[in-house]
Amino acid sequence: MSQDNMIKMECTECKSLNYHSRKNKKTLKDRLELKKFCKTCKKHTPHKETK
Repeated sequence: MSQDNMIKMECTECKSLNYHSRKNKKTLKDRLELKKFCKTCKKHTPHKETK
């Protein structure tokens, strides 16, 4: 697995890095945003891709 395809997901409310995921950067140019469970907020919040 290549490190180039790895992305970090950050909670939009508490700004904590919770998830790591993979993304094909050739097909998906914009930043990924998913609704995931945040452990610190203890609820489902939108998570955005960080650098």
